[in-house]
Amino acid sequence: MTPRRRRTPDPAATDAPPPTPVVRCAVYSRKSTDEGLEKDFNSLDAQREAAEAYIQSQAGEGWVCLPDRYDDGGFTGGNLDRPALTRLLADIEAGRVDCVVVYKVDRLSRSLLDFSRIMATFDRHGVSFVSVTQSFNTSNSMGRLMLNVLLSFAQFERELISERTRDKMSAARKKGKWAGGPPLLGYDVIHQKLVIHPAEAQQVRGLFELYRERQSLLEVARILNERGWTTKTWVTRKGAVRQGRPFTKSNVYALLRNVVYNGQVRHRDEVYAGEHPPIIDRTTFEAVQDLLQQHGRAGPTGAARDGGGVLTGLLRCRHCGTAMGHSYTQRGRTRYRYYVCGRAQKRGYDACPHPSVPAPAIEAFVADEIRQIGRDPAVAAATLAHVERQRDRDARSHEAEADRVSGELRAAYAELSEAALDPEGIDRLAEIQRRIDAAQARLAELRQRIDACRSPGETESDLPRALAEFDGVWGQLTTRERNTLLKQLLSAVEFDGAAETVTLHFQPGWTPPGAANPTDLQEVA
Repeated sequence: MTPRRRRTPDPAATDAPPPTPVVRCAVYSRKSTDEGLEKDFNSLDAQREAAEAYIQSQAGEGWVCLPDRYDDGGFTGGNLDRPALTRLLADIEAGRVDCVVVYKVDRLSRSLLDFSRIMATFDRHGVSFVSVTQSFNTSNSMGRLMLNVLLSFAQFERELISERTRDKMSAARKKGKWAGGPPLLGYDVIHQKLVIHPAEAQQVRGLFELYRERQSLLEVARILNERGWTTKTWVTRKGAVRQGRPFTKSNVYALLRNVVYNGQVRHRDEVYAGEHPPIIDRTTFEAVQDLLQQHGRAGPTGAARDGGGVLTGLLRCRHCGTAMGHSYTQRGRTRYRYYVCGRAQKRGYDACPHPSVPAPAIEAFVADEIRQIGRDPAVAAATLAHVERQRDRDARSHEAEADRVSGELRAAYAELSEAALDPEGIDRLAEIQRRIDAAQARLAELRQRIDACRSPGETESDLPRALAEFDGVWGQLTTRERNTLLKQLLSAVEFDGAAETVTLHFQPGWTPPGAANPTDLQEVA
């Protein structure tokens, strides 16, 4: 019987398990402030240590920790302007990273919009995302869903913090407490309270008495500057010195109107008794307010209450290179309107050799030149085309600025969330809240402008006919409508008092037939 031969197994045919793929893990850490970074072991080290421990626990799955450190110390999570994050995204683009590990989600981003952009980059390159303390992984759909829900709640929490901060500031104001901001001339801020600075308080009393005597903001500003006085010089919390500035008509007006000197605080439209001592007695303060009102001041420039003149925002003084504001004087029952050089308004009429020009004369001159241009039918079509192009450019510009302001708003919300944890940080909270309020107001204004550019009004869409029938239309328009119409055509109107000429600068990209850009016009009557 022939023995049967036994086969030996082929090593290549053995069903051996495939090798575990290597998952290259990058650890990202972030800290909003730079405090404590000089210590041997700080918050960034703690975050990395926790992430490394998690990666080590997944060693059986092939996870390995990359040696490169991606640490952003002193950077907010409200935007993407972070050097370590930029390096991390660049390495992901280069294919050097398979997984990003963080201690908490908000270390990577506090903005849902920014986070979605980061996740889009991760998905595009097949990179997963893991949060150590929140136990989810974005390599699956459930992890991505939970992550978006978590970020939505984080954004909701920031908005709640903002509301609580406003309520806290409002309550502090109602109790007469100082709620933060730059210190005022005459006071120092010590332990979040206003304390009188004796030497500066004497200057404040002198300012109020001087206005009662002279009753002229310009005259008061001139005298104070001759004495060598300046606005408040103070030191920020970080040690930076903010030097005082020379007095102008505007800051003199602001000081005279400030209720803090009367021992009060203002919150929105309400005034409350303050816990700080007053510098100016009530009788003097109210007398100054009466004088300001008697002089018909709608603001520090003394502008007319009708919202300005036809050339407001267009007229400039050629000698000083500043805008000329609309103003008036009242003599008996007659009102005399004129435009005043901005430098002369702030520093006195001696600061400009030709500080003013009669408003009716220069307005009539500009209107007559536009009237002559409007008689050419070709101008109407050219103007409409230009206005449409300009409106589109303005809309794109406003949209770009709106994106920038939105980024600032997200960063401020992120900073507010962290500042709210400091029980002694009311000054910082107040400053952050003011930035948020300003950004929200600016964003609302930009959105209105974008809507206006995308949806032209009747005046803009009817501009060619308005030019063709300028005589009839001009007489029916209000001052504001005339100003709007001129701004569609002109970028500036330059007044040269020495040469007694006016130059019309038309909007870029459009010049009336037969006219240069800019156009030198004739002498003003």
